[in-house]
Amino acid sequence: MNIVLFEPEIPQNTGNIIRTCVCTGTTLHMIRPFGFSMDEKHIKRAGMDYISHADIIYYDCFEDYFAKYDKNDMFFFTTKSQKSYSDVKYTEISHLIFGPESRGLPEHIRTINPDNDVRIPMKANEYVRSLNLSNSVAIGLFEAMRQINFANLI
Repeated sequence: MNIVLFEPEIPQNTGNIIRTCVCTGTTLHMIRPFGFSMDEKHIKRAGMDYISHADIIYYDCFEDYFAKYDKNDMFFFTTKSQKSYSDVKYTEISHLIFGPESRGLPEHIRTINPDNDVRIPMKANEYVRSLNLSNSVAIGLFEAMRQINFANLI
């Protein structure tokens, strides 16, 4: 399973996501630029001692990442989709892609494979924009893991 962070901005979220990835045996793909340094104390504090065990692949741009993988294995998490994240079929090689905290995935990425755009349902009102990134990653990842019967987890 794969988590992809496109231009993450908040180090604490990324640290939490690193920890989640290590606990689930998930590869983390991180696409620059980041809104922080990977050496920041906030990353280390949130990721605790898990960071040294993480499988992280870094990319300088989305195109570098995209050239390596099949777009049919990519699921784009966005508030701009009507399809629920639980209504699609994930596999062991799926890539769950999340955008930066302040703006989400840009349109040029969301339109790569619109059939694979998914959302996490939320209450609709004027002040609810989105869930916290690390919570969204955990929600999406554990649904994908459930669908593959929590392969390789105890």
